Amino acid sequence: MTEREEIQQLRKEIQIHNHNYYILDQPEISDYEFDLILKRLEELERLYPELYDEHSPTVRVGGSVTKNFEHKNHPHRMFSLDNAYSYDEFVSWYDRCLKIIKEETGREHIEISCELKYDGASINLIYENGKLSSAITRGDGFQGDVVTSNIKTVRTVPLELRADFPAFFEIRGEVILEKSEFERINSERSRLGLSTYMNPRNTASGSLKLQDSGEVARRKLTCLPYAVAGENLPFKTQLQVLESLSVFGFKIPEHYKLCKGLDEVQDFIKHWAERKNDLPFEIDGIVFKVNSLEDQELLGATSKSPRWALAYKFESENAITRLVDVVYQVGRTGAITPVAQLEPVLLAGTIVKRASLHNKDQINKLGLCFNDRVYVEKGGEIIPKIVAVVSGEGNQNVRVNFIENCPECGTKLTRIEGEAQHYCPNTEYCPPQIKGRIQHFISRNAMDIEGLGSETVSQLVDEGLINRIEDLYQLKAEELLVLDRMAQKSVDNLLEGVLKSKDKPFEKVLFGIGIRHVGQTVAKTLAKQFESIDQLSCATYEELVAINEIGPRIAESVLSFFALESNQITVERLKREGLVFEIYQTNQSQRVQLFEGKNIVVSGVFNNYSRSEIKQLIEEFGGKNVSSISAKTDMLIAGNQMGPAKKKKAESLNIPICSEIEFENKLKNLPDVN
Repeated sequence: MTEREEIQQLRKEIQIHNHNYYILDQPEISDYEFDLILKRLEELERLYPELYDEHSPTVRVGGSVTKNFEHKNHPHRMFSLDNAYSYDEFVSWYDRCLKIIKEETGREHIEISCELKYDGASINLIYENGKLSSAITRGDGFQGDVVTSNIKTVRTVPLELRADFPAFFEIRGEVILEKSEFERINSERSRLGLSTYMNPRNTASGSLKLQDSGEVARRKLTCLPYAVAGENLPFKTQLQVLESLSVFGFKIPEHYKLCKGLDEVQDFIKHWAERKNDLPFEIDGIVFKVNSLEDQELLGATSKSPRWALAYKFESENAITRLVDVVYQVGRTGAITPVAQLEPVLLAGTIVKRASLHNKDQINKLGLCFNDRVYVEKGGEIIPKIVAVVSGEGNQNVRVNFIENCPECGTKLTRIEGEAQHYCPNTEYCPPQIKGRIQHFISRNAMDIEGLGSETVSQLVDEGLINRIEDLYQLKAEELLVLDRMAQKSVDNLLEGVLKSKDKPFEKVLFGIGIRHVGQTVAKTLAKQFESIDQLSCATYEELVAINEIGPRIAESVLSFFALESNQITVERLKREGLVFEIYQTNQSQRVQLFEGKNIVVSGVFNNYSRSEIKQLIEEFGGKNVSSISAKTDMLIAGNQMGPAKKKKAESLNIPICSEIEFENKLKNLPDVN
């Protein structure tokens, strides 16, 4: 046997033993025998480095150091889920799904996949030809950090898949730390005189970002997969996905259930609410999914979450602590938020020192006094809030009275009729508002200025270099180089990012200038409707409220924004800097006509565009992007590896199917309009 053949045999043998031990819990050899095989393979790989394979079982041991984690886009977005905190909320979601399915298919029944909601860190595993090619943290859902070397140390993640598998697809999972391993790590840290970790979830999440993969390997993380993503995948149901993941070589806890009626769902909720603490790992609820993947496709998604899935959260945990103080935060719009300062208390695995009080009405409703003992709860296991004062103590503490003046600039606060929030009206000179507006302007969903973060904005404001968003475009290298933490490369990156932001589309600029109540979706709607900042600034109240999605509150906010001379000055200065304030800058009449009033579905992988780029072009040319095919769909733009269900449905409804080349030709064949 040659060295190459021995290495291949040892790798195969170790993979089998790993699967038996970590996935099946059925070891066939002792740990000592396994270590001997592994050491022999490590020795051969050292002697013959030309035979190195990045998928060798020896990478499980770790040892590589990553100083900076690369950012990478997810091929398909990782959505977050809508939450439900009661059975009634689940029923409302179920009824909405059933109504859509009935309208689209005529069926009056849907099956629900019920799965435990693992409490850890989400991960996206990308497999090419059965081999793990990259692992990306969830990040913001669009892109995350590449942690492939660390994930390769997680023994429940197959480096190579078993059985038949798609050529290219994504597997979504949760990286967790089992309770016993968490206790072992903390015992070891305590013995060494180190601070202990707070909870398994944060420890698992932090472990993925450790620079030393050897340390990650020692923590014995576990990955529990729950979904797949890709084009033209062979799966028909969520249950088939879970069963296939097990066949591929993953560890799938047998706690999921297919429920065919609401009574079964209610029993599942009750069962795990009572037994969640008996599990070897932590959960923070249940995930419900419509079982049929075809139905999932019909239901589609909102801009934030899929309509076919719901996260059910168990009743919140609460604890008793003492109210020490109340501080007030000033947001970018001047909104004042009271925050309770508490005696530290352990709640749902974390130390809670602060809790939201929302507004003046909430403080009055609770009847809060300083030094009160209060009940603190984590709403949905995430955001701490005070829910009540401990009764029966008869304390005579000083009442908490909401402030009358801004805590930052001293300006008298105002409250708009019909709103719960108080505001500081000193928009020009209140420091947190100045910083908040600029931080919002540079954010990813607005101008996305690389090289410029929140801390740098604070530094620039404090140094007097910027005071308004338009000041960013007047920054000079010589001013920046004298500041702390500003080397030549940092300055170059910042100025280049500012320059590139001038090419951002109108909707991004409109969102970035920070009109109160105008989020991304509303900014896109306003940009499309009015086409330029000049037309929008002249719009009447009646014109605004006549638009779908625009109510009285948003309309009044838009009018108030453009009525302020300071905002008019900002817009004019940004225009002079060359920012985009028109949605159709060329071929305007042709663009409106090309897809005007058409509902268009985009599916598949494209050679020359990302899907988001195609969707942006559709909107620029007057069309509307929709997520699922129905009788109201006017066109399907199909890329490679498009799912067969979409194509079949489009053909059955006689919906035109447009290829990437045909789409490009539609754009190229537009006559010039001068």
